[in-house]
Amino acid sequence: MDTRLNLTICHPRPSSGQGSNTVVAESLVPTDLPANHVLIKIDRFGYSANNVTYQALGEVPHFRYFDFHAAPNAPEYGVSPTTHGVTPVWGFGTVVASTLPAIHSGERVYGYLAPTCFLVLSVSPSDVNRYAFTVSRPHLPKDRRPYNQITRCSTDPLYDPSPLVEDLTMLYRPLFWTSFWCEDWLNISQYRGGASRILISSASAKTAFCLAYLIRKRGDTLDKTSPTRQVVGLTSRKNLEFTMHLGLYDHVLEYDGFENAAVMNEPSQTWIYVDVAGNESLNSRVHNHFSDAKLTLAGTVALGLTNLSPSSKSSLAEKWTRNDFSLQSAPSTFEQFFMPEWLARRRKELSVGEITRMQKHA
Repeated sequence: MDTRLNLTICHPRPSSGQGSNTVVAESLVPTDLPANHVLIKIDRFGYSANNVTYQALGEVPHFRYFDFHAAPNAPEYGVSPTTHGVTPVWGFGTVVASTLPAIHSGERVYGYLAPTCFLVLSVSPSDVNRYAFTVSRPHLPKDRRPYNQITRCSTDPLYDPSPLVEDLTMLYRPLFWTSFWCEDWLNISQYRGGASRILISSASAKTAFCLAYLIRKRGDTLDKTSPTRQVVGLTSRKNLEFTMHLGLYDHVLEYDGFENAAVMNEPSQTWIYVDVAGNESLNSRVHNHFSDAKLTLAGTVALGLTNLSPSSKSSLAEKWTRNDFSLQSAPSTFEQFFMPEWLARRRKELSVGEITRMQKHA
């Protein structure tokens, strides 16, 4: 293997006290791969607000996004795995070298990669099949499997090689599946016993409007005797027009003054609040409104943290803990939804074929 120069986008770890300056560090691609490793040339990756959240949660104990890909040792740039983190990205690449006989050079793959030119990954040899192979990360919880699986595009039924579809896949596919499994979780509980109104914050965010789409799609399958379920989105003034034009919400309200909207004061309706923003002030207003207006709140779900940035801190993020979904919280207490944890449970309840059919139907 020829010696090649690698470039990697790195961010200082908050624990390093080095500020927030992004560094593009140079390093050398290994000339020899250890056993059970692959070298992937990163062809393209998506970067959106979702990745900014990954960066902000890089060292938060529950998430540890900086522990998926180690930063290079590049002393001339002041970069090391202990001082810097690499923010994961969803993208496509090509295997250029492999020490596993079941994985071949030239394969196109999709997965949770890194913003770098070349990426070396350790692969679990017992977890390679025709559809995917799994990166070995014993230092992370076992339920992080969705992040550890690298999809082999040649056998992926959802893969389309056109550049436009690849672009959409990188930006939407991971967030869509987060929304898909969140809706699955809500549906298992019959929407907390039959909630007829779903309020979603940060309604212009991809995770939020994918969830709105899935809730409406579920509603379309109900018989006409079932209660009508409406989805209400909360967003900022600047995103109001965009969110309304999506056509996925029954009502779209601005954060300022949402309490006065007629839909927010209808009697005899049961609500679920899904928080995608992670804004503590907004959450207090929402809960106060339900209390003051004497509306029934069946559940409160923490799904996202779109308001979080690398330069800010959130007690909501720091308090996030593992959810085994064995208990249902009080209506005004946040139930934290982290997709890998729910999928780990569903993998025990459903066959691979059933999961595949569900996802294809979505």
